[in-house]
Amino acid sequence: MEKQKLPNATAVLILGISSIITCCCWGIIGLILGIVALVLAKKDLKLYRENPETYTGYSNLNTGKVLAIIGIILGSIYFIFIIYLYAVVGQDGLKDFQQNLIEKMKQQQEE
Repeated sequence: MEKQKLPNATAVLILGISSIITCCCWGIIGLILGIVALVLAKKDLKLYRENPETYTGYSNLNTGKVLAIIGIILGSIYFIFIIYLYAVVGQDGLKDFQQNLIEKMKQQQEE
């Protein structure tokens, strides 16, 4: 009997990598991609456990699952940090900080 690839192993790997890359997009995108990757990984893991000799690609599935977990953690931390900034500093404070930062950068370039 010929071995088959796990149906979503590559997708889980790509989604896991993408969740880490996009975790700084307000944290939401990384969270969504990581959760989708974990759901797909759970389905494939169930298939693999039922018949391990039939499927290949378990290493991609496992790597993608780990990357998705890391992406979820990073996305959650960033999302909580953004909420904290808005709660403590507020939107006006963030704008003032950004303007001060731009002014300092201009001053350094002039020197």
